[in-house]
Amino acid sequence: MTIKTTGSLLVVFLWYVAGLQVKVTPGTMEQNTSTLTCTTTCKLTNDSTLNYTWYKNGQQLDKPTSFQHSVKEYNTDSYSCAVSGVHSPAVCVLGQSCMAVTYSHQSICALKGSTINISCSFNYPSWNVVENITWFKKWETGAIKNVSQDPEFAGRVKYHQPTDKDSTLRITDLRLTDSAEYKFRFKTNTTSWGYSYPGTTLIVSGLQVKVTHGTMEQHTSTLTCTTTCNLTDDSTLNYTWYKNGQQLDKPTSFQHSVKVYNTDSYSCAVSGVHSPAVCVLGQRCMAVTYFHQSICALKGSSINISCSFKYPSWHVVKNITWFKRWETGAIKNVSQDPEYAGRVEYHQTTDKDSTLRITDLRLTDSAEYKFRFKTNATSWGYSYPGTTLTVTDLKVSPTTKDGKVTLTCSTTCSLSNNYTYIWYKNGQRLTNPVPTAHLTLDPLSDGDRGSYCCAVEGLDTLPSLQCPIGRSNSVNEAAVGIIVCVVILLLCLAGFIWFRKKTSKSKCDRLDTAVIGQRDTSLVYGNVSDMVMTPIAAQTLDTDNQEDLHYASVLHRNQEVSVYVTAQPSQTQEQDEDVQYAAVKFN
Repeated sequence: MTIKTTGSLLVVFLWYVAGLQVKVTPGTMEQNTSTLTCTTTCKLTNDSTLNYTWYKNGQQLDKPTSFQHSVKEYNTDSYSCAVSGVHSPAVCVLGQSCMAVTYSHQSICALKGSTINISCSFNYPSWNVVENITWFKKWETGAIKNVSQDPEFAGRVKYHQPTDKDSTLRITDLRLTDSAEYKFRFKTNTTSWGYSYPGTTLIVSGLQVKVTHGTMEQHTSTLTCTTTCNLTDDSTLNYTWYKNGQQLDKPTSFQHSVKVYNTDSYSCAVSGVHSPAVCVLGQRCMAVTYFHQSICALKGSSINISCSFKYPSWHVVKNITWFKRWETGAIKNVSQDPEYAGRVEYHQTTDKDSTLRITDLRLTDSAEYKFRFKTNATSWGYSYPGTTLTVTDLKVSPTTKDGKVTLTCSTTCSLSNNYTYIWYKNGQRLTNPVPTAHLTLDPLSDGDRGSYCCAVEGLDTLPSLQCPIGRSNSVNEAAVGIIVCVVILLLCLAGFIWFRKKTSKSKCDRLDTAVIGQRDTSLVYGNVSDMVMTPIAAQTLDTDNQEDLHYASVLHRNQEVSVYVTAQPSQTQEQDEDVQYAAVKFN
């Protein structure tokens, strides 16, 4: 409400802001229909010229253009209306069991480089089962492109679902190109939510410092940290200011008053997002501008981290430094770091730019790199942010849909360079597929079974880990190898047991031959019946008179049998070696 006084006349102007809503009027039981009315809290001024649009389950209907719409009653249907781009919430025709999506914000303004959450809640009949949920920003009729599968968002998108009836799309490291309308869609076992219903519009803005000069007497200027849109969370924001690249502790407001000096530049930051540095007066001041705020590069590749810098014309540059580790007053030059020995070079095309080149990148090279220069009068501070480098390796991620498996050659961050992808199957390079980051296979097909990995052109020696699809030949070969080894071990064990038995039997045979093999020509004394016999004492013979007599004592159970065997001694043996004794016991 606005109040304006004109003389003694008090004129009151009232503006009412009305929202749209759908009112459901049930019909008779015989008709089984309901009348939907798109209404407002007040009567619209130009309601005769308004065009109404209706939506059923999130999908726009072409025919109805009136503020009223007659529909059949179905529990699963919801309806909403729109006038001049303003939409009402969706309502159920009957009860609360119907398809519906409600977004937490109609629009969001966020800072470049920050993280945002786009959320919604959704409803569906209790007897339905949700089979798929999708967030998207680019769409065509019947073709919805999932944001999580978009290369532009690689490594920057995550889905969160605290309950089974809400969803949150989280996007990190926001870019200006992320500005778009984001929509949510879900499918159940019976139906799906349409894609024409409006979602949440995201506007990504960068920070900038606006300089407002004061009067000549004041000799001051007012600096304002601004954005191209009103930030959604501006009430909780903390502002940080930098002077010549060095952080100032005191100012925390979005505005800052400064004295005018030609050599000074200022910049601001909010939640880790920084604005470019601007000169307070003219263009002759200290400043550093990085070409990239962040870089994602592959392990083993080479990258250039570049910046431009400026300084007053009467200054002389004494020293330039690239560093990634620093302490107050102690800057360690990357070119002097043993970790970068032979991998770092400095390049300068002009006297106001510098490039740090790092070759053979390692995962440990991931860090924030900063540039600093000194002149004969001052130096650029070390607290101003630089370029963040993230080094990643390749990984094959499989996803299954409609019986097909899609392999994606993914990284932990979105690569800054455009690469041509290479695919390998069982160590052999594939030439038929299009060289993209995706490869679709049939796991049931013999021709598609195997182990797959990916690489990029120019870095063939640094492939990803293997990803097996189906039952690969290597698995079959390993199984056959294991079976063969088991069979060989069993055969060896059987042979060993047979050899042991053969050896034992051979010893027994030799012993039987020595003891009873000459039974016809030997003298056997004693009773060898099954009766229990008294053991016969071994008889001792005089070797001088009984040189040809051999003795053997056999014990069977409790029976002992003395066996005397007569044999001719060898002519070459001595007499004391002619007598041979043997005792055999059977258990």
